[in-house]
Amino acid sequence: MREEFERLYTTYHQQLFQYLFYLVRSRETAEELVQEVYIKVLHSFETFEGKSSEKTWLYSIAKHVAIDWIRRQSRKKRKFEGKEYEWSEREFEIEDKQPLPDQIVEQQEEIQQVYQMLEKCTKDQQQVIVLRYVQALSIAESAEILGWSESKVKTTQHRAIKALQKHLKAHEDVQEGKEETQ
Repeated sequence: MREEFERLYTTYHQQLFQYLFYLVRSRETAEELVQEVYIKVLHSFETFEGKSSEKTWLYSIAKHVAIDWIRRQSRKKRKFEGKEYEWSEREFEIEDKQPLPDQIVEQQEEIQQVYQMLEKCTKDQQQVIVLRYVQALSIAESAEILGWSESKVKTTQHRAIKALQKHLKAHEDVQEGKEETQ
């Protein structure tokens, strides 16, 4: 069992971290949640029947861990009115070991822009975009993780892309308007 667990950890750790990071927008929280996922995996490994792939099983656990965390944050927010979770720009930076400085700046601007536009989408749309395009999962895998039909994933993906295009176009129009007035 230990070897299997280590294999799962080695194979999926980084992917699960990225998935959780996109859901919670915090490196530290994503790291904590990945640990929580693997604790749950350790406790339920013996009961895994193999009806789904290991990958979809792990992502499903990660999704539930993230949802639980979001619910806890929501309760804390209601309990302590006025204290909201703060997003720092530092959390939107992605480490890249070898790009040129101008590539780093451009990449960070693009990532921040996508994050901003993704925030305007529904939570369902955000999850589908992250699973399909960031994690590169298939429609079938995404459907299994989310507990949806494949057609719902396709429809949500289509609507998410349309929403992102609309938001990006509006953002570009605003930016062009600012440049013209300067």
